[in-house]
Amino acid sequence: PFVIVCNHQASLDLMGMVEVIPERCVPIAKRELLYLGTVGWACWLSGIIFIDRRRRDAAIEVISRTARAMRRENVR
Repeated sequence: PFVIVCNHQASLDLMGMVEVIPERCVPIAKRELLYLGTVGWACWLSGIIFIDRRRRDAAIEVISRTARAMRRENVR
């Protein structure tokens, strides 16, 4: 298992990230991206898991649930 951290500077960076992210990878993004129009819709439709960084406890719970599911389904 590994973690890839992407600090993109523009919407076009997402296109490059898609090329380097391995198969069976679970993407997690900040919830604010969900509200970026078509980018948000595309993220939501592609199955990205969103975390609300303003609500620390809720974010930790989402990440914990995701980690358990990742272990169960053997994904990165």
